[in-house]
Amino acid sequence: MLPTRRIAAIVVLAALGVAASPINIPMGPTKAFPFQHALNVVTGILLGPWSAVLTAVIVGTIRIGLGTGTIFAYPGGIPGGLVVGLVYWYLKKTDLAAFTEPIGTSLGAVVSATLIVQFFPRAMPPIYGVESQVLLFIIYWAFSCIPGSVIGFFLVKGLRRAGVEKRLLI
Repeated sequence: MLPTRRIAAIVVLAALGVAASPINIPMGPTKAFPFQHALNVVTGILLGPWSAVLTAVIVGTIRIGLGTGTIFAYPGGIPGGLVVGLVYWYLKKTDLAAFTEPIGTSLGAVVSATLIVQFFPRAMPPIYGVESQVLLFIIYWAFSCIPGSVIGFFLVKGLRRAGVEKRLLI
């Protein structure tokens, strides 16, 4: 069972994600959302990998319901938070784990490209001569996940400096 403070933190972070969801970047069939990647970093580092997954599912589901997200909110959000959390909590407790978020998002991009290409042969428009859908999903999602992970890194630093982590984990 999750402690009350952890549940409250997940709800607050999910609410922030939903509130910021109109700020998205339409790219092909997806709506890139850099703030989701920042949330993945904050949640993965401060609360752990499974809390990051839960937060991504909540935000993705509400975004889809509101029309500010697409089905790609799941593969674009869940793996990034999971990777950040796993790297931070189980490998090395350093805030630099924030920069592993694009690895998880790239895995989600590969899954998305593999599944969607069967139904829409040219789902993502070519860029710089690249036509491979797998590479295009990775490239397009990089425009969202790299700035998002940098923002998340600085958010974690700021939250730690403000003492939020200590109050969260009591």
